[in-house]
Amino acid sequence: MEHIAALLLIVGCSGNLEECRELPAPAPIFETMEECQSELPVSLRDAQGKDVRVFANCVFVDPAMAEEDAVLEWDVTNEGGLVATVTADDGTTVIASSQNKANNPVR
Repeated sequence: MEHIAALLLIVGCSGNLEECRELPAPAPIFETMEECQSELPVSLRDAQGKDVRVFANCVFVDPAMAEEDAVLEWDVTNEGGLVATVTADDGTTVIASSQNKANNPVR
């Protein structure tokens, strides 16, 4: 079984950051954070032009969650930063959300 330590997340947004979506990463999973971080600049460069603003980040995945369902949660901040976490699925399913929050415009 492959050990996953990091996910490469690429997000494209409108100019005002009100509409964002995940963009496909060429290689989205990595066995080490270092491998992900070395691929990040190339993947970010390749994704430029797919949206007005493009962000990328390597997200840590706890190896202990290998047997659990996981959820990737991400936000683009008003300052233009991409923050993301992978957490164990609590059983709650959200199909879609269009709510904008003052400090976290994208959920």
